[in-house]
Amino acid sequence: MNDQVKEPGMSALFTPLRLKDVTLRNRIAVPPMCQYSAEDGFVTDWHEAHYAGMARGGAGLVIVEATGVSPEGRITPGCTGLWRDEQIEGMARIARAIKAAGAVPGIQIAHAGRKASANRPWEGDDHIPDSDPLGWPTLAPSALAFGGGLSKVPRAMTLDDIARVQADFVAAARRALAAGFEWLELHFAHGYLAQSFFSRGANQRTDQYGGDAAGRGRFLLETLAAVRAVWPENRPLTARFGVIEYDGRDEETLAEAIGLTRQMRDGGLDLLNVSIGFSTIEGRTPWGPGFLVPVAGRVRREAELPVASSWCIDGAEDAERAVADGQMDVVMIGRAHLANPHYPYQLALTLGEDRPAWATLPAPYAYWLSRYRGPGKGAAQ
Repeated sequence: MNDQVKEPGMSALFTPLRLKDVTLRNRIAVPPMCQYSAEDGFVTDWHEAHYAGMARGGAGLVIVEATGVSPEGRITPGCTGLWRDEQIEGMARIARAIKAAGAVPGIQIAHAGRKASANRPWEGDDHIPDSDPLGWPTLAPSALAFGGGLSKVPRAMTLDDIARVQADFVAAARRALAAGFEWLELHFAHGYLAQSFFSRGANQRTDQYGGDAAGRGRFLLETLAAVRAVWPENRPLTARFGVIEYDGRDEETLAEAIGLTRQMRDGGLDLLNVSIGFSTIEGRTPWGPGFLVPVAGRVRREAELPVASSWCIDGAEDAERAVADGQMDVVMIGRAHLANPHYPYQLALTLGEDRPAWATLPAPYAYWLSRYRGPGKGAAQ
């Protein structure tokens, strides 16, 4: 499913991965992590410093956070966007900085659906009141609120709404390409719009976009096809998709999700970022080290498609094993990168990589750290 060149003594995690015409220097990726620091969809100095720092840490791939394909598609007023040509320039600076640091620049484009119009997580993580001018009406497959703090009832989408949103995805993909991104991820997970179409609980439509698995998967397949038509064939097109809800119907949901993944593969998907649906407040996720790794491995085997995944895969041994055992092709490591932007260097040290600093860090860091032995231990000669 991928080209792999492994040198003697090299860990699986630090083996390059070639997907289409793009090569990751290792199997470590910084996943999309929302910063909620944009202004009217435009990136700020915060984003430029943040993503450049993440890329300098040594990951093979850095994916820019969930970026709204329209103003209504943002999770919060602080989310980034690509619904205007004027937003390309700032994103282009970020893509160049990521690439200059040695990582592949990726971006995730998204529509939040009924979870849109929310406050930042540290400001409540709930829907903005209708009386607040910062908020906006939401839309979804059906007029069903998510629940809990996200209590706003969305408007059920018409066929014209569906066509418009799909066109927004296409336009955002074109802008991502113009900005210089080489890896595109469609956000089909986490209870946002596409995941809501797939969800039995969120989608109660009786037309061609609802009902059985074929109907509930139609929006995802059509959106993928529309984006594939404008995204270059030699660049990876991927999706983050919630294949399980942990709501008591796991086997049924997973089987349907794998079936849909096969169809997405046949429709031009190059890799699936395996995640959780988060479409219901009834889900009981079994948080624990690497809990999604076996799920990702099953998707990889049965859908015959390269996969990535994240969630609680932080330790060097766990990340190495996930790749070495053929469960995953790329390991998405998020919060550990926030705690230590040079986390891949730490992983290389732990796994005994040859010349770990030079294997992960830019020369101005690698040169000095390769001579450093810690406080009071002197420098390497």
